[in-house]
Amino acid sequence: MTPEVSVGGSQGPHPRHGLAPLLASAVRLSIVAALAPVEKAEFVYVRDLVEITDSALSKQVSRLEEAGWVTVEKGQVGRRPRTWLSLTEEGVTTYRRHLAALTAIAGLLS
Repeated sequence: MTPEVSVGGSQGPHPRHGLAPLLASAVRLSIVAALAPVEKAEFVYVRDLVEITDSALSKQVSRLEEAGWVTVEKGQVGRRPRTWLSLTEEGVTTYRRHLAALTAIAGLLS
């Protein structure tokens, strides 16, 4: 038996319209997911969690920062430089909307 499919959009727009194109990258989605539950995280923590190189993380964080979804804070702990990453309010909202869209799309398939 095949599921009923609405023709003509009578059930509203398809949930894919809630997806954030920038989060189509598995790496960027993973970075945002790593930052979502915390106030801020050290660059090296996110790098190790997502399993990418420093340069790859830096490049992806720059893209997220340009979008206004991530902030980068530089400082020092003792004599050692540190970089902390955090999601902005807009980043949190976008991430939640993206997850809701993915959940809705998956729900259509079950």
